[in-house]
Amino acid sequence: MARLLGIDPGAARCGIAITDSAETMAFPRTALANDEALITSLQQLIVDEGVEAVVVGRPVALSGNETSSTKQADELFHELVGALGDLSVTQWDERLTTFEAHRSLSRAGLKAKQHRDHVDSAAAVIMLQNYVDGHHAH
Repeated sequence: MARLLGIDPGAARCGIAITDSAETMAFPRTALANDEALITSLQQLIVDEGVEAVVVGRPVALSGNETSSTKQADELFHELVGALGDLSVTQWDERLTTFEAHRSLSRAGLKAKQHRDHVDSAAAVIMLQNYVDGHHAH
């Protein structure tokens, strides 16, 4: 079994989550700035953590319509496919993850203004956990 890297793309930052080596649990990592260094940062993380597959969240509006965020996520996905060569890169529909992340952070007792620092990677954890759960169910 290998580790999976989950990315929740955002305009300013990308939330990051990584599974344990058994691919059963996803854990948050520090969100990365969505800038020209993003791909390099991700490549370094992949090497450091022994990641063998990447899952990129694909935000779609609840209605199912694509948004500017969807296009941005698609661009990141294609960039990663090109940059990561042999690694498997998959997209995963994550239309509810940010909402779920805010809800779970509220339940954990964090104030709304504290959410900002945690919600990117919390959303990545939920997205990656949903992906893992969906694949282990089959």
